[in-house]
Amino acid sequence: MKITIDDNSGFCFGVQYAIEMAEDVLNNDEKLYCLGDIVHNEVEVKRLADMGLQSISHEEFVNLKNCKVLIRAHGEPPSTYQLAMQNNIELIDASCPVVLKLQNRLKNSYDKIETKKGQLVIFGLPGHAEVRGLDGQTNGNSILITTDEDLDKIDYKLPIALFSQTTKSTQAFYAMGEKIRERAALVGNSDIQFNDTICRQVSNRDIQLQKFATEHTIILFVSGKKSSNGKVLFNVCKNINTRSYFVSDTSEIDLNWLKETDSVGICGATSTPLWLMQKVALFLAPTVSAIA
Repeated sequence: MKITIDDNSGFCFGVQYAIEMAEDVLNNDEKLYCLGDIVHNEVEVKRLADMGLQSISHEEFVNLKNCKVLIRAHGEPPSTYQLAMQNNIELIDASCPVVLKLQNRLKNSYDKIETKKGQLVIFGLPGHAEVRGLDGQTNGNSILITTDEDLDKIDYKLPIALFSQTTKSTQAFYAMGEKIRERAALVGNSDIQFNDTICRQVSNRDIQLQKFATEHTIILFVSGKKSSNGKVLFNVCKNINTRSYFVSDTSEIDLNWLKETDSVGICGATSTPLWLMQKVALFLAPTVSAIA
């Protein structure tokens, strides 16, 4: 039985950058807090916690003073930076450059469309860390849409500027945009701006995974349960290969899955560390001859 790790899976640039910044501080034995989990992967979070990285909530952040706090790749709203200045908190800003660029574009668009009494709409997930940072660029005045039902929140007689969370599906974004355009056309409104702000390093992985899933008898998709990107990409595999299994660590692997198997493909989300996928491969290796 052949075991293959997908070359295109693993940390995206933004997550890798944030983790390296955290490790640089922790290697100097400095205390470091992180606003939320640095990555949506429980195993990686535990590894960094063992090094001294302490995840905190925004409620806990309010009470901190005179310390170092890491901003993860998802980015933060302006209020976080303002509070840090007030409380003498040194921010280690690991915001992904793609997210920072989006925040800037969104802020500029909001300032312009506000003069026309228009609406800034964000296609994203409620409560997601990146969405919280994006909404902060509008002072909390954006309209968040996730499903078709959310489209009723929009006033189609007014100008509309549509943006997307960087990790959403490109196909889903354009489908949602077309529905907005159709509703606006019914009331004679053509003042619609679509801003494709999806990270291609993330969105292109669905195409890569479709091919990878066809090349193996079974797929072991390794991801944290909190990862929205992981859920989306796992479904990509599952739709192509019904023998796809979602696991967070080796403890969740059922060796019965490997019966009558020629090859196993191991892949993961943008929040899945390479070392964890390698751990899964090493776990499977001794079982190959026994199962055969």
